[in-house]
Amino acid sequence: MSPHARDRAREKRRNEKRQSALAQREMDSRRNRQVLGVVLAMVVVIGGFVALSMALSHDNKTAASGQPAAQVSSTPTSVSAGLATPVAGCVAPPAVPTDQRRATLPDKKIAAGKTLIATVTTNCGIITMELNGTKAPQTVASFLGLAKSGYWVDSPCHRLTTATDGIFVLQCGDPTGTGSGTPGYGFGVENAPANSIYPAGTLAMARTSDPKSNGGQFFIVYKQTTIPDTTGYSIFGKITSGMDIVDKIAAAGAHQPDATQNTAPLQPISILAVNVTEKKA
Repeated sequence: MSPHARDRAREKRRNEKRQSALAQREMDSRRNRQVLGVVLAMVVVIGGFVALSMALSHDNKTAASGQPAAQVSSTPTSVSAGLATPVAGCVAPPAVPTDQRRATLPDKKIAAGKTLIATVTTNCGIITMELNGTKAPQTVASFLGLAKSGYWVDSPCHRLTTATDGIFVLQCGDPTGTGSGTPGYGFGVENAPANSIYPAGTLAMARTSDPKSNGGQFFIVYKQTTIPDTTGYSIFGKITSGMDIVDKIAAAGAHQPDATQNTAPLQPISILAVNVTEKKA
């Protein structure tokens, strides 16, 4: 074999070795990328399981409120997104008010002996209430005064209780949406049921353990409920139309209790305006 032929043969072998080495490095690199991808996927899956486990553990440790229709002192907390699809007839609620709202308790004489009609416009439709000024004059007078002052404009109904709580009410009337808001005054209980039974459609006042803490928060009973309490809660009226709205909100369910122990409805419902007139004979 001539020297030139030997040189070409050696160069060919060197090229073949270089190509083999490059191919091996490419295979190693591809294998490393595949291994890395598998590891990352496992990390994501394991992380998801850990997060789910922590969430379930938190839910199991969270207790429901012991006083079903009472106001709860707290600091505002955000509520996670509700239903993926809004309940039929509902539109997006307004932002929770941030202004400080206060009012003065009116004289009960303005409502005594009268029957008033409250038209409550919400983001899910209109709810009409008949207010009994004969049996609950101070409560109805307060409701009238707060309605006229615009106290409830854009305020969310912050609490929905279900069979889990043993009672069935939608609680509204706190502009802060936390369950701790008040108009700056309080008054005592009127017309509480002796048997502790609140029929469906009942309109009653929410309060704390203080019997004189009635203020601006009220609740609508959507299924007959028994609330054992020696003092009871003021019944001041009933729903005359729009219970189907409350029923749909209730059927959509409630969030898990938040830091304030409130269980907000999954379908947000807010009071946009309240108009009160006297019922004509």
